[in-house]
Amino acid sequence: MATNPRAVTRAVDNLFLERWSPRAFDSSAIPQEDLDTIFDAARWAPSAFNYQPWRFLYAHRDGADWSRFLDVLLPFNQGWVQNAGAIVFILSDTLMAAPGSDDFKPSHSHSFDAGAAWALLALQATRLGYHTHGMTGVDFDKARAELAVPERFRIEAAVAIGRQGDKAILPEALQAREAPSDRKPVEAFAHAGSFAG
Repeated sequence: MATNPRAVTRAVDNLFLERWSPRAFDSSAIPQEDLDTIFDAARWAPSAFNYQPWRFLYAHRDGADWSRFLDVLLPFNQGWVQNAGAIVFILSDTLMAAPGSDDFKPSHSHSFDAGAAWALLALQATRLGYHTHGMTGVDFDKARAELAVPERFRIEAAVAIGRQGDKAILPEALQAREAPSDRKPVEAFAHAGSFAG
């Protein structure tokens, strides 16, 4: 297992440092109860007008839908995702209406809200001892057709969930990258006042 070289300069909860995106998974199954807990955490994400535009489509490894879900990933991702315990596709509803209304209008924040739900999903998975790896290496047209996704929904990303495995199962080039990555310093992206690059 990779050691975690991450360090913080402020009092950030360790959960945020423990969450990272490995590619080596151990091929173990994920109980439905654990997946339900992960999805339950995601539902508490903040959402514009409480519309909650996220949708999750998922398949368990060795389940009836596993090969269909794996097949819509790009070949590079198929190679390592095949060892995950579950694959989840995150979608967002691009239209919204007031409660009880059929007057749907474009949603400005559907992707933003779905991203918030994904973050909580990833953190809950970490808390349960799993790892998640989000990816956009997906044949999106094929995924839309194969998973019967209506046009009004945007397929945001796919996520592999599983227990971390030995990096030796990965190709050599990926083994070298199988470690938590660092992040830019806060000063590089948070600026008081106007945009500063």
